[in-house]
Amino acid sequence: MIRLLATLLAIALSLPVFAQSPPADPLRIPLWEKGAPGFESRAAIPEISREYWTRNINNPSITYYPARAERRTGAAIVIMPGGAHEFLVITSEGENVARWFAERGVAAFVLRYRLFRGKDSPIYSFDHAREDAARAIRTIRARATEFTLDPARVGVIGFSAGGELARAATLRPPPAPEKDDATDALSARPDFAILVYPGPLHGEENVAKDSPPLLLTAATDDECCSQPAIDLMTAYRAAGASVEMHLFAAGGHAFNLGERTPLVSLRHWGDRITDWMTDRGLFANWPPPRP
Repeated sequence: MIRLLATLLAIALSLPVFAQSPPADPLRIPLWEKGAPGFESRAAIPEISREYWTRNINNPSITYYPARAERRTGAAIVIMPGGAHEFLVITSEGENVARWFAERGVAAFVLRYRLFRGKDSPIYSFDHAREDAARAIRTIRARATEFTLDPARVGVIGFSAGGELARAATLRPPPAPEKDDATDALSARPDFAILVYPGPLHGEENVAKDSPPLLLTAATDDECCSQPAIDLMTAYRAAGASVEMHLFAAGGHAFNLGERTPLVSLRHWGDRITDWMTDRGLFANWPPPRP
């Protein structure tokens, strides 16, 4: 028995150890050095934050959550929280989502974009939010070497109103400003998109066969935001573009990544993201090896 235990111990000690590096601290990055063009004087106006939301965004930014080093795939994703364009659900549709992706090897960037329905900022429009989304994607590509990223694998995910913005970023990004800016010279078109119960707001779109691959999800009983997902699914299919959709029987609105729902299907719906991204080589090192 002693000899057997000694043998098992020797085998255990010879097995490879998969060290787990601690997650790096998030880094806030302004999208423009002096503030949004035309609104530089508002850049220093403070945001207003409470337990789970933030509003009064005047200095658009991305907060960078580095991918766990031993699982890094080189992919990146811009996260666009919802909040009816009045505020941002910065925790459950922003920070928590960023940590979820970073743990799986994808660098995550939470976008704080300008809110055109916010009572603190009535001067903005949805086009300003579109400019923020485009600048975020371009900024990530401009700093890809610094962050050890592949500039050809930068995607977006949006929730509710953030889903409207992610949709616009995917299907009608604004043109680059007419100024000498190396960052704005880069493409603002994402390489893939995930829309989670996206709202109905959108402009004229041209869905083509080469439109970015799209993953859609919503609940059938979501009166606001199930039909927009169905309409996009239909448009993508008609164009022959790559699309996948998961329409759940129930769950209403704002089920996030399933952390606060009694429905088992929604508690595990994040696995559908894992499957979809793994098929595209974006979660190549997930799940992690067993110790």
